[in-house]
Amino acid sequence: MGEVGSSEINQTARSPLGRSSLRQAPWWLIILGIGIVFVLLAMMRNEDYAKTLGYVLGGVGLSVFITVVAYVAALIIGLIAGLGRVSANPIAYHTATLYVEVMRGLPMLVIILYTQFVIAPMIGAQRNPALSGILALALGYGAYLAEVYRAGIESIERGQAEAARSLGMSAGQTMRHIILPQALRRVLPPLGNDFIAMLKDSSLLSAIGVNELTQLARIEGSRTFDYFRAFNSAAILYLILTLLLSLGVRLLERRTSSGRR
Repeated sequence: MGEVGSSEINQTARSPLGRSSLRQAPWWLIILGIGIVFVLLAMMRNEDYAKTLGYVLGGVGLSVFITVVAYVAALIIGLIAGLGRVSANPIAYHTATLYVEVMRGLPMLVIILYTQFVIAPMIGAQRNPALSGILALALGYGAYLAEVYRAGIESIERGQAEAARSLGMSAGQTMRHIILPQALRRVLPPLGNDFIAMLKDSSLLSAIGVNELTQLARIEGSRTFDYFRAFNSAAILYLILTLLLSLGVRLLERRTSSGRR
């Protein structure tokens, strides 16, 4: 009896299920986290590296602030454009489609430069590059978020809308109370991924002189002529930020997927 039990345990240990659970463990994250800790400790022990890291660290707050504000604006712009993309109104549909196709067809750096040197002077904001950067990121990412919203809305079964209309709901009420709540729940993970992408693209604002993380690394490198140390500091800080946000997105995916079950 004991031999049978031990053989079953051994078979379970060798089974694909056991290997699958071992494979699903986030070993890459554990290894990367240990590596980041060692790198940070080595940086802090070096006086020059510690000064560089401290200086570049001053740009993290502005990078995060710009990303959060621009992303909130992009969520609103994207929602409006996404609703236009699924609208039966031809004017709303074609206007939203024009915006989406133009913005998605332009590199983000071009949008940033155009906003700073063309749009900002028109509204008297050319002396505030951070504001221009927020506007550019919001306009650029609004087009991508519009497609995320559109995909989420179109993923909801048409029968639900038809049932709501049969109960006397208007098209607006159906969208607001039935379709959108479900669609938003489905698109939360891709929305989180776009937030991470925007944080990384905020580094492009250094091209217009915004003193965010990348710009401070450039300034420190030009001051000390040690670009290796300056951009190493920027790279490790970006990596920490994106890893933390990626973990948050993964947790969100698990919650939303378990909620659907």
